[in-house]
Amino acid sequence: MRIVLAGATGFIGSALVPALTGAGHEAVVLTRSRTGNVEGASTAVWDGRSVDEMLLDGVDAVVNLSGATLAGRRWTARRKRELRSSRVGSTSAIVDAIGRLRPERRPRVLVNASGIDFAGDTGDEIVDESVPPGETFLARLCVEWEAAALAAERLGVRVVLMRTSVVLSRDALALRLMALPFRLLVGGRLGSGRQWFPWIHLADIVRLYVSAIEDDGLKGPLDAVAPEAVRQSDVAREIGRVLHRPSVVPTPAWLVKLGLGEQSSLLLGGQHAVSQKLDADAFLYPRLADALVEALR
Repeated sequence: MRIVLAGATGFIGSALVPALTGAGHEAVVLTRSRTGNVEGASTAVWDGRSVDEMLLDGVDAVVNLSGATLAGRRWTARRKRELRSSRVGSTSAIVDAIGRLRPERRPRVLVNASGIDFAGDTGDEIVDESVPPGETFLARLCVEWEAAALAAERLGVRVVLMRTSVVLSRDALALRLMALPFRLLVGGRLGSGRQWFPWIHLADIVRLYVSAIEDDGLKGPLDAVAPEAVRQSDVAREIGRVLHRPSVVPTPAWLVKLGLGEQSSLLLGGQHAVSQKLDADAFLYPRLADALVEALR
């Protein structure tokens, strides 16, 4: 297959491209850098706001991973606009370009990133792909993001929405930041620690993207979560165990909110998310303990 990928120079894309090319697919990466080079793939320049439809002409699949990182800067009104435009705007640009192609030249599938935060903070309720959207900023953002991608269905394109949870691997910045307090001997749970922590290993989400491209039976939202549901306190305890460090110094919720503001919802909220579409036996890392051993060794 010939596959065009946007946002593929990021964390997940950097692992997905070699997986696709290693499986014999041809990858074309849309990049904002005129000097960018992705090993094993060809590149084409775009600005994230518009796409030359000829870049998508006759391709088999499009994967859209575009989106500014949620972590880092505070979620000011300006930052929220950036987060929205980098997701909704780029997705709409891709769908618009598909719409300008003749029907027989359109890709068969669009696999578009989304977030498990679509559900909002759901407490102890078990949620799957059928959950209605939540009311948080991230939930509303995911609703717009997915709606932009689903517009491709009217063009005869199969759409898969990858509702991504926290991705664990040795290169995951989020995991390195979570592990840092433990390395400094001040690690522990965040807030009450009872919030659910949906997660998946990088190797498994890459396999999910490949399956979403190749399997015509997959469509609509897909909860990209490992089969083992854990709370944040479980994560803290396992990080401490793997690093041979104590996990007894809690960080109170008020301190997290003081430091991060609205962004603290990434750490203090969560979802007991499961998938009704995925086979638990197909995961390489179904258990958190094994995923953390690989990621933190």
